Amino acid sequence: MSSRELALFPLATVLFPQAPMPLHVFEPRYRRLMEDCLAGDQEFGILPRLDDAPERDIAPGTVGCVARIEHTQSLPDGRSNVLLRGGERFALVRFVATGAPYFKGLVDDIPDEEVPAYATRDLASRVRELFGRVATAARTIADDRAPVPDLPNDDKSLAFVVAQYLDLDLASKYRVLASRSPVDRLRQVDGVLSPIVETIEDRATVHLRARTNGHGHGASA
Repeated sequence: MSSRELALFPLATVLFPQAPMPLHVFEPRYRRLMEDCLAGDQEFGILPRLDDAPERDIAPGTVGCVARIEHTQSLPDGRSNVLLRGGERFALVRFVATGAPYFKGLVDDIPDEEVPAYATRDLASRVRELFGRVATAARTIADDRAPVPDLPNDDKSLAFVVAQYLDLDLASKYRVLASRSPVDRLRQVDGVLSPIVETIEDRATVHLRARTNGHGHGASA
């Protein structure tokens, strides 16, 4: 496996493949990173910072995700708002010294374990059903009429896309990102969705009843 050099943005967050991420850029060194990326291939790496250690001490082997710049909004004072989209995952080999004010590193791409389609089929179907139920109930509680987010047909990418919408701590998100097993990733998100689906649907039912209380069936408050 050959390594490649990649500009890096250490952050206390996780970017998942295919997932969008808004980013507010204000530090001068990362303003420069954005300028260089926009003048080049419009890609850099989001490298999760999992503890309070200095950025330079992020351990080799830490898994990150390539960020592709989809849109930028420049502000008058030099800051910018950026919309990113997750690409492929990588593992940090080591930081490299360059003349740039931001971090660069040698990284290796991370291939998934090869599994037959039948190994993920039933679990992926269950995750899609549970996510649909949870997302629908959550929108009901929030009086949000937006449609439930679309999910990919690709079972290998499914857990990444679902995980971006779940209320997970950084360590849990990182476990999903770093797993090379599509089955393991699906099990992780299934383990989050399964215990909450009935509770959140019950809350949605109570919310609807409260809204229609005193107004007759089907009326809105």
